Amino acid sequence: MKSPFEEMLGKAAELTTPHGPPTPPETEDNESNASDLCNFPFPPPSIEPSEILDIDKGFLTSPDLFYVRNHGAVPQVCEDEIQDWEFSIEGLVSNPMTLTLKQLMSEYEQVTYPITLVCAGNRRKEQNLVRKSKGFSWGSAGLSTALFTGVVMSEVIRKARPSRRAKYVCMEGADKLPNGFYGTSLKLNWVMDPNRGVMLAYKMNGEILRPDHGKPLRAVVPGQIGGRSVKWLKKLIITDAPSDNWYHIYDNRVLPTVVSPEESANNPHWWYDERYAIYDLNVNSAIVYPAHGEQLPLADSPENYRIKGYAYGGGGRRVGRVEISLDKGRTWRLSDINYPEDLYREAEQQLYGGRLDMSWRESSFCWCFWSLSIKVSELDGASDILVRAMDEAMNLQPRDMYWSVLGMMNNPWFRVAIIKDGDSLRFEHPTQPALMPGGWMERIKKAGGDLTDGHWGERFGGGESTPEQRVVKVEEVKMTKDGVDRVITIDELQEHSKADQPWFVLNGEVYDGTEFLREHPGGAQSIVSAAGMDSTEEFMAIHSETAKAMMPKYHIGSLDEKSQVVSREREAQGTQSNVKRDVFLRQRAWTRAALLEKRIVSWDTRIFVFQLEHEEQTLGLPVGQHLMVKLRDPTTDEVIIRSYTPITEIKGKGILEVLVKIYFDTEETKGGKMTLAMDALPLGHFADFKGPIGKFEYAGRGQCSVSGNIRRVKSFYMICAGSGITPIYQVLRAVMQDPEDSTHCVVLDGNRTFEDILCKQDLDSFASDNPERCEIVYTLTKAHEEWEGVRGRISGELIGEHMPRSEGALVLICGPEALEKSVRKALSAQGWKDSDMVFF
Repeated sequence: MKSPFEEMLGKAAELTTPHGPPTPPETEDNESNASDLCNFPFPPPSIEPSEILDIDKGFLTSPDLFYVRNHGAVPQVCEDEIQDWEFSIEGLVSNPMTLTLKQLMSEYEQVTYPITLVCAGNRRKEQNLVRKSKGFSWGSAGLSTALFTGVVMSEVIRKARPSRRAKYVCMEGADKLPNGFYGTSLKLNWVMDPNRGVMLAYKMNGEILRPDHGKPLRAVVPGQIGGRSVKWLKKLIITDAPSDNWYHIYDNRVLPTVVSPEESANNPHWWYDERYAIYDLNVNSAIVYPAHGEQLPLADSPENYRIKGYAYGGGGRRVGRVEISLDKGRTWRLSDINYPEDLYREAEQQLYGGRLDMSWRESSFCWCFWSLSIKVSELDGASDILVRAMDEAMNLQPRDMYWSVLGMMNNPWFRVAIIKDGDSLRFEHPTQPALMPGGWMERIKKAGGDLTDGHWGERFGGGESTPEQRVVKVEEVKMTKDGVDRVITIDELQEHSKADQPWFVLNGEVYDGTEFLREHPGGAQSIVSAAGMDSTEEFMAIHSETAKAMMPKYHIGSLDEKSQVVSREREAQGTQSNVKRDVFLRQRAWTRAALLEKRIVSWDTRIFVFQLEHEEQTLGLPVGQHLMVKLRDPTTDEVIIRSYTPITEIKGKGILEVLVKIYFDTEETKGGKMTLAMDALPLGHFADFKGPIGKFEYAGRGQCSVSGNIRRVKSFYMICAGSGITPIYQVLRAVMQDPEDSTHCVVLDGNRTFEDILCKQDLDSFASDNPERCEIVYTLTKAHEEWEGVRGRISGELIGEHMPRSEGALVLICGPEALEKSVRKALSAQGWKDSDMVFF
């Protein structure tokens, strides 16, 4: 008969059976965890598989399901390079060293520990529903457990002989990010404490680390947040102060709850206060069963129902008790706790090439499982289930949330709502993982309840609210129409995925864009390309409060929950195509391209060159159209989407060139989110592109289309400022490169200084080579004394002088909002019709 420990090892073996690259669940940014990184250049996502919480399947987490949190592209390490991977021990040591992984494996004792790693953002989605933090919406599955094999870090550092001044171990990985390599630090005395178990690991559950998890070498720090366990480890730097790495300072902190996102951005001193840095995990717990959406029939159910969940502590502290309440915290019941980790303490043997070094250790590295049998009749009489945990230091989960800018370390009581659904009970968790819709917090917020009122925003006693309950006005602009209760399925949505009646989804609500096709500023194609799809991310990232306030007019119903999940999964599947395509851009799916080159045009202007999927691929962007670019803010992980007109030759192949003016932070104003994010993008990292979009298209030789209407023009009057030159340049180049195109073009280009004029060499060349067809007029507001051209802003007088109203003329305008407003006013005063103006 097998012992419990032998049975556990059998399950572990099942978890680590060799197999090909796994396919992770679809998430916000879905990629696959490739086993051979030589063929895996894409940056990995934040992945939170809900299957992690299937605690009935065992204590360890399969590598296929182990949660992923990476900040950027995974370093490429091929199989034949693993043994030669080098890392250094340097700084305040008398014997600095550089070791290879082969030396680490052959010259030091190998150990194996069971360890639970937890993302500091576990349960952050609850905070994001109260107030948006600067972070990805993790549910309660941001944790995983594995058997890690490697070397105790203290053994390596001891050989380097730290000086008496040494206080910290700074770690640096090989993952190059927008603000340098990822790095952080630990206190040296923690690293040297054998009870802490800090290790250098190269195996997980018996197999070599997979790329997403640090292949070939990582630090693993039990009992602390996952962000301290540096992957792809290259340096251990012994210092007398905490790390000055950008990611140590601006990540993994709990700022005081009074500090708003704006305050944290405007006053960097908050981030430099080491008191706010997170190291040890706090005590936390969650309910797994009943699962979200689970139905419990009252008529034929067993007399008792066993509630189950997980709990964990931090800093090696053991969870001492887990308590359940069915009366909103008035009384509590002790649950039974199972500590599978203790089975490893009972065995002294070799496991996966390392000594199972747990028998003497008192510290706790892993999650535990709790359960409590409760009468179904009691559940029927309750409105919710609450759970809280306490560790051996008597640290207790608080009742209320402590909101902070990064949304980390969220650990209030975990609450599952009980809904009476006919003859059944239905259970609602607070949230669902990542972008999955559902949960009582989302429901309460949509109803206008206050999630911070001390009563979870619920109503009690036959629908009457308590005297203490407050109802708050939701700050977000209301985008739904009162009285609309139609429920729409995914099949109905797909029936309206064409141009004649385009429906699209925002935040689970369905909208009919038919009436707005002609009036949409971005052209009908912007709506048509979203037809039948979930466009929440794009809409929320691009549109203003004014646009959001218009949405109730087009609201027709709600997508049912199952259909919302299906819709998001379909979106994720369309991110990257494995089929070799002739044309890069797709109107209904994002396509990824790597940054190949960054050309410096001036102190604040760059040409970003992206590599398409293959050398013969064309961009697929008609003249006069633009595309959307999607990046993530390197600080907040917020999705940023903006429209750009590339300067790539229309028939060019293999590359995409984007001219961008960088708007840096100043003492008076914040810089441009997208331009700063793009400027911070390292070579080899990726941006997502989608298109073409736009209401104007030039077909050549005087023929163009405006909002679907064909027009013939004799003249283009082009007015632009700053980087607004790019769509103008694209049209002008198409005219001038065709000697048979007789269209006359006048360009009025406004800038601050001479140095700010973009594409000047090409513009001047167009004018000198085609004097009868092209006139370029520059005007500067801050010109040097020697400037002999026009001075001042683009005015009505200047427009009238160079662009007299004439038949067959079309005015193209691109620039800041203030310029577009003043130009529209000036043109209207001179008798131009709105139909003769095109604003990009």
